[in-house]
Amino acid sequence: MRYLPLTSEDRSDMLARIGASGVDAFFSDIPAEKRLAQTLDLPLRKSEMEVSRLLSGLGAKNTAAGSVPFFVGAGAYKHHIPASVDHLIQRSEFLTSYTPYQPEIAQGTLQYIFEFQTQVAALTGMDVANASMYDGSTATVEAVLMAHRITGKRKAVLSGGLHPHYAETVRTFSHMTGDASTALPPDVFATENMGAMIDADTSCVVVQTPDVFGNLRDLSPLAEICKAKGALLIAVFTEAVSLGLVTPPGAMGADIVAGEGQSIGNSLNFGGPYVGLFAAKARYLRQIPGRLCGETLDAEGRRGFVLTLSTREQHIKRDKATSNICTNSGLCCLAFTIHMTLLGEAGLRRLARINHANAVDLADRLGAVSGVEVLNKTFFNEFTIRVPCDGAELIERLAEKGVLGGVPVSRLLPGRGLDDLILVASSEVNTPDDRAAYAQALRGAL
Repeated sequence: MRYLPLTSEDRSDMLARIGASGVDAFFSDIPAEKRLAQTLDLPLRKSEMEVSRLLSGLGAKNTAAGSVPFFVGAGAYKHHIPASVDHLIQRSEFLTSYTPYQPEIAQGTLQYIFEFQTQVAALTGMDVANASMYDGSTATVEAVLMAHRITGKRKAVLSGGLHPHYAETVRTFSHMTGDASTALPPDVFATENMGAMIDADTSCVVVQTPDVFGNLRDLSPLAEICKAKGALLIAVFTEAVSLGLVTPPGAMGADIVAGEGQSIGNSLNFGGPYVGLFAAKARYLRQIPGRLCGETLDAEGRRGFVLTLSTREQHIKRDKATSNICTNSGLCCLAFTIHMTLLGEAGLRRLARINHANAVDLADRLGAVSGVEVLNKTFFNEFTIRVPCDGAELIERLAEKGVLGGVPVSRLLPGRGLDDLILVASSEVNTPDDRAAYAQALRGAL
């Protein structure tokens, strides 16, 4: 029997009290063309065994990332995750210490969050990091909102090299909060002059490095310009492994850093859940969203961990909260921490060097294919190629040959005249044979 706690009269009374004409009124912000005009074409009922068989059949139609040469990136990357990570995150000490509302009984959770914060601060070159966020895009939004609070200004300038999904998330939140956001045109070659876009109303400039096209950017000159004009510099990244090799944002003068931590400890998972990384300068500590864990001593002098700063609305009055973020992606955060601990500083640097070397080798191989041009002068493990045809169609032809060759830029930036560009990523999981297979398949597909 279905549990239906509300009667039709109850629903009518609630709708009348809030002044809504019906349940459909709650979805008015969703464009009509995006709503379903009818119910989904799904069977009303099936047995558990039938459902299992049906879903297994649907799943078998996918091409698993590890089953073919795989070069897809654009914000989510395939890396090797040691089996020990999955084993350790399932230990009862972590599975039962769900959330640190009562620190005295959640010391395990608080300790790994403290370690996570320490790792993120060191990784980004910043003073302080929070206890993680949903993902890179929402972490970027929180960085923009934080900059608005700090500066008292309400306009964000977004780089043309910022991942389009991140930029769209910022625009969506800005629309709902009544703030302004100015996005520069797609910047394939990292030549934009962002300093010229800063005016008296600008609270922050949002720049990604490596950017969505793979370019590495020196943020130091822009940081000086931001400082002189009273704006904050927000540095964004989507590939956390890059921070094992490139100059961290903090060393280039970033005020706030936001990014995606999926690359470390977390597999692709069909797009989530992922883990947002967030760090800032110490002077902005009290404006950081989410929460922070700290280390202390108890009454008997023993090491212990506590919630040191809780700025979300579940902990304090809503008008004093910095964010309504209601979770810190705890399990993904734990996986990140364990993988990073297993790697250590030397391991992370070696992993980053392998990623870069593999990408350089792949770029050389693809650049040698007639009609293909590698556009980047600098990159980490991802770069952009120009092909003499439609990139999306070429990716499909490569898939038919058993190679997942990347992400067509037209998928991220439709209608922008970039249909002949493809984003290609190569991590430590790609072998020389994989890279050779890509180059051979590319020759055959052109």
